[in-house]
Amino acid sequence: MAEDNSSNIGWFLAGLGLGAVIGILYAPKSGKETREQILNSALEGRDYVAARAGEGREYVVARANEARESATAWADRTKENIKSQRESITSAIEAGNSAYKLDGGYAGQVGIAKSYAVDVSMISRLQA
Repeated sequence: MAEDNSSNIGWFLAGLGLGAVIGILYAPKSGKETREQILNSALEGRDYVAARAGEGREYVVARANEARESATAWADRTKENIKSQRESITSAIEAGNSAYKLDGGYAGQVGIAKSYAVDVSMISRLQA
């Protein structure tokens, strides 16, 4: 996009210069009138370039604001996901500890397979 704008500005300036030269060569006006016309054309060119630069600046600022908002939203979603995962892990650890305490440590003696065999009713009693 930046190359496209600079190319357009370059062609505009080249056309402006060529037009000024041709205008001087074929000018039916006096020297003073021709100089005023060249000055007016140069001022119009300057105004055009300034307007295009302002539009470019506004475009860049708008895209930067959109990127900032998008990054903020992504960061907020990530924080919420981390918080949710932390709560899930914490509750799973607490349920496991409670089940182990209710089981009297027997699951640890028999093996890890026994710890997964905790009755659903036991878990519901823990949550109540």
